[in-house]
Amino acid sequence: VQLQASGGGLVQPGGSLRLSCAVNRRTISMYAMGWFRQAPGKEREFVAVESRFGTNYADSVKGRFTISRDNAENTGYLQMNSLLPEDAAVYYCAAKNGRTSWERLESRAAYDYWGQGTLVTVSS
Repeated sequence: VQLQASGGGLVQPGGSLRLSCAVNRRTISMYAMGWFRQAPGKEREFVAVESRFGTNYADSVKGRFTISRDNAENTGYLQMNSLLPEDAAVYYCAAKNGRTSWERLESRAAYDYWGQGTLVTVSS
């Protein structure tokens, strides 16, 4: 299974970007798809996850980011609004096959497949 993340770029503070994660397999078969990010010198951190039972977000992005999945297109999305300089990072998409807890889905170790990352820069 291969995941291809795209959509990153340079945006001004307060702006928006939509990241995409194309999967070369039917995403309907995936239990969950998630997004993580890693800023320079920091650990990769959880951003958002979407499963058949709903969505979950990191507190830092709640109300600003929206995760979704289009099973007809085999693609996951992360809509990012009201971007802040601290949102700048490389964003990675990930997918999980089997069911697990919401708590577990906030951990990198839960995921079976990863994309290569797409860079988001937030600067004026």
